[in-house]
Amino acid sequence: LILPHAVRLLVGPRHRPLLPLSAIVGAIFLIWADTAARSLFDPRELPVGIVTAIIGAPVFALLLTRRRSAT
Repeated sequence: LILPHAVRLLVGPRHRPLLPLSAIVGAIFLIWADTAARSLFDPRELPVGIVTAIIGAPVFALLLTRRRSAT
């Protein structure tokens, strides 16, 4: 849910490039997170939601602080 907002910061408010880029970036991120979840603790598998939360929470906090300082 965070990546479309990050892509919007790069692309701007135009929906035509925003929608496909958000889908592509989200898919790449989820593949990367799944690969990391499978290989970090090799005999065991970490749920991919934990990996995305570990990465997504700091990014969300960064976006919140950036948005508050802009207003």
